[in-house]
Order: sequence, then structure tokens, then C-alpha cells
Amino acid sequence: MYIVHVSCVDKMISLSFFKVMKWKLNYCLILLFAFTWPSWGHWGNNPIVTTPLGIIRGSIMTSAQGRPIFSFRGIRYAKPPIGELRFKPPQPVEYWNFTYDATKDGFACPQPRSTPTSEDCLFLNVYTTMLPDHKRNPKRPVLVYFHAGGFYSVDGTSKWAGPEYLLDQNIVLVTLNYRLASLGFLSTGDSLAPGNNGLKDQVAALRWINKNIACFGGDPNSVTITGYSAGGMSVTLHLISPMSKGLFHRAIAMSGSALAQWEIPNHQFDLAQKQARLVGCPDDNSLNIVNCLKTKTAKELGDSLSGFSEYRLDPIIKWKPVVERDFGQERFLIENPITAVQNGRSARVPIMMSITREEFSYLAYAIVANETLLEEMDKEFERVAPIAFLYERDTEHSRHISRKLREFYLGVGNFSKASRKGIGKLYADGVIGFGSHRGAQLFADNNNQSVYYYLFDYDGRYSHFYIPGSNVTIGPVHHDDLIYLFYVSPLFPKFNESYPEYQITKTLTKLFANFATEGKPTNEMDDVQWDPFTSMNKKYLRIGDTLEMRCNLYEERYKEWEFLFPLK
Repeated sequence: MYIVHVSCVDKMISLSFFKVMKWKLNYCLILLFAFTWPSWGHWGNNPIVTTPLGIIRGSIMTSAQGRPIFSFRGIRYAKPPIGELRFKPPQPVEYWNFTYDATKDGFACPQPRSTPTSEDCLFLNVYTTMLPDHKRNPKRPVLVYFHAGGFYSVDGTSKWAGPEYLLDQNIVLVTLNYRLASLGFLSTGDSLAPGNNGLKDQVAALRWINKNIACFGGDPNSVTITGYSAGGMSVTLHLISPMSKGLFHRAIAMSGSALAQWEIPNHQFDLAQKQARLVGCPDDNSLNIVNCLKTKTAKELGDSLSGFSEYRLDPIIKWKPVVERDFGQERFLIENPITAVQNGRSARVPIMMSITREEFSYLAYAIVANETLLEEMDKEFERVAPIAFLYERDTEHSRHISRKLREFYLGVGNFSKASRKGIGKLYADGVIGFGSHRGAQLFADNNNQSVYYYLFDYDGRYSHFYIPGSNVTIGPVHHDDLIYLFYVSPLFPKFNESYPEYQITKTLTKLFANFATEGKPTNEMDDVQWDPFTSMNKKYLRIGDTLEMRCNLYEERYKEWEFLFPLK
């Protein structure tokens, strides 16, 4: 049975005659029955929707509470970025005249991993529990998720961002892939590769959502962007990008902010040269680099990631967004993010920001357990610290910062196993904590909408890190709040009422859903009023076994960073 989405008909009819003709006879039949059939149906056990781009067939999943989820996975939102489109901005997907199979995830973007990847990876997933028909249009708030992974790894598939928890709330969820590493962030500083293509992929997905999400029961006028780590940094950049203007209405940046102590450059030619050398290309000029890199397979480029490490696996952030120089292209970033926010040039929308209690502190375990790594950090701290904790290098100012941070976090004397806590706090604050703190302050001071700040402090049985040789956690580390928002099937069980962890799942998903609906993260199950953060009250919500309002999160630690990295 072919079913048409009534609320999309106006968009369809407005297409030019020639575009409609491309859909050929089967689409004409759909238009004929547009006002007599419901807007969705089933083909066997598969839900069917019709969008302005064509018919899509999905599948049915089941939420944690047993609700059927209409799942549409692996939907192409931009043309394959292959061949001559490699290192180019995403191009809009074209209309199709067949039934699109969206019953399984699309490929992840190239990266070192055992799971199959492909350069043809610009896919998104849409999940909902209510589709429109001729009697109703749910117009539910839409939550869009940008995945973590340092701009060089992970993906938005149902394997790592399963909808089973969030879809017990009345929202529409969209997850997506975007290009990574050199394929997504190559920036030579000229017109050959201005940069930010991975972020422009995210914009292309938002534009797709704006035009098509109503067909899935979503409200294009109520879109909340959310992301974790690199995805959280992406969210803070969308808040100031001219390309993203008007495409979203609320924002959640979890454990990630681009308003940190690390510089946003105009280009990354040095990384382009390094990428070239890693795969046997010349590194003398951008033309030779780009032309040669186009001849390499996507797998060669993805598998070369380890070559960008300088100390252990650091820097954690290897490929960065850039402030694009103007070569006549549509630019994602046109100025430094901090400057933009300070001057009131950010989206006026409600914002949530967060960190976990431990963040990347667990990385210190590997360092103190390895005598070579520990000695290298001890003896060459002024060289290693800027790599690991993400600030300027090889200047007298950099060396001054390193000395001050060492004194504050580690005191005097040589490093030993007892240095683990100080090194851990440096990783927690330098990679994530201070950037999120500064971001919350800047948005609160320069935005007329509320900023809600939280610390995830739930000590669960499951974590992305356990003390080596045990199943004991050190508390919530980086990514751990995601365990309770998404079903991460390769690593954790699916929580339900029989798990003690399910209570925090219900709390988090309700907070997020209410924020996506109302712009306020309320939770009827807990008698706590979440007050917005300001630079005066410094209030945040501690999310643990219970909810509790507190203030002055890691005040002394962040004061040290503010002193060393003052705002202009």
C-alpha cells in the first residue's frame, strides 16, 4: 500500500511540473489519493511515509517501555561526498521515484574500526512513535543529536545512539553521521579546501529536517539540537553560525564547548601536510596535497588517524573547526566564536550545558601505569601539557601557563603514581570542563534566554571506564550520561524497570524531552526547581540519585584557568 502524508502535500504540489514528472506514474497515483488515504500505513510490517523527496519505508523497533517505534534508518540527506565531491561542501539530495529502503542503518564515515565504513556516509535516522494521518498531525518537538568522537570517530547509527529510551517520551528523534577527520575538516586556507565540511554536513541535515520532518510527525518550528563532546562543540558553533540561523530553536551542549582555551584557527595547513605525508602524498602546496589525497581510498585516509597522535593518543582534539576565509563560498564560521558571543551575535535560544564529574580524568590511569609516559610528562611537561590539555604551544606564554598549571594541580617534585589525581583533574578541566564552564558564562552573559547547567554525578554500575583489573568505576566519566539517554547496544544492557539504573534513564529523558518541548528542563517526578545559571549566581543542577541545586561548580579550579586564559 502506498500512503501519502497529507501535511506534506502543499510542499509537493508546489514543486515544478518537471520535478513532479520525475516521480513518474507511481507518484502521480499517490497525489490522486492524497486526501482519502491516511498519511502512513504498513507494507507488511514496515511503516511507510511520503516526503517531498519520495516514499520511505521503515521498520518497527520497541522502546524500553514496550512502545512501538517507527524507525527510518539510513536516509540519505545529501549526495554521496565521493569523487569530485570529496573535500567539497555537501550537495542536496535529489528526488527519487522509488520506495526508499530505510530499514537499516547507513554506513559510518571512514575511521579506524572493525565495523564497515564508507565514504558514502551522509545518512540520518528518524524515530517517532506517532505518524500523521488525515485526522491528526502530532507536530512533536524534534531532538537532533550530533554524535561524539573528537571530529574523527563514532557515528549516529542505532548501534551507538539507540532510540529505545528517549522514544518513551513524546518527541521525534533524529541522529546522523557527518564527515570526519581530513574528509570532513581538511582546511588548506585557500579555495581548494576552506574547511568545516563536517559541520556543513550537519547544516545540510538540519535543512533536510526543516523540509521533511513534518512527514514524520515532527514540528519543524520546534527543533532542539543536542550533541556530546565534539557534538557539543558543534552545538555551540551552530549557535553562532550564519548557516544554521533559523534551523533550530533550543540547544543542548553536553560535555563539549568550542568556547574554550584552545584557538580556532583560520586553516589547518599543517594537518593537511601531515595527512599528505601519512599516505605518501607531496606536502609542498595545497594543490598537490588536495589532488593527491583525492587519489587515495577513503579507508587509507580513515586508517591513518594514529599518525596524528603526538603524546600517547593526544591531542584528543586533532581536527578543529576553522574560521573560514572568504573565497565566495557559503561560510560556516565567519569569526571567532568567543568574539561572536561577546558581541551578541549568537542565536537567542534557551541552552543547556553540562559536564560529568570525572570527564577525561580516567586517562591519568594509563599514564601513571606506564613509566615511560609518566617520565615523559614529568621531564617534558612544558612540551607535553599543551598537547594534552589543549592550549598554545612553543611560546614563552605557553611555558608560563604550563608552569602555573603544574604548580596548581601537581605541586612541586617529580611525578609518581600519586600524581594520578592531579593529572586526571587536568585532563577533566583542560579537555572539557573549562570550555563548558566558560561557554555557560558567555552565553548567560550575552543571551537574553536562559542557560541551564548541570553536573552529571550519578554513580552507576556501568561506565565507559573501569579501574584496570576490576569492574569498579571511578564515577561518571566522559560519555557516561549518554548511557542513560541512548541504548548503546555493543557495551551496555538495555535498561528497563528491573534495573536500578532505569530511574536515572527516566529522569534524564524527561528533562531532555521537556526542554525540547518547553525550553525548560522540568521533571514532574522530582520536586526540584532548576534555576538558570548566571555569572552571578553560578547555579547548576547536580544529577545523581537525586536532583539538587548547587552553585560554584569546581570554582577554584576554573578560576585558575580564567586567570591563565583571560577573556579579551
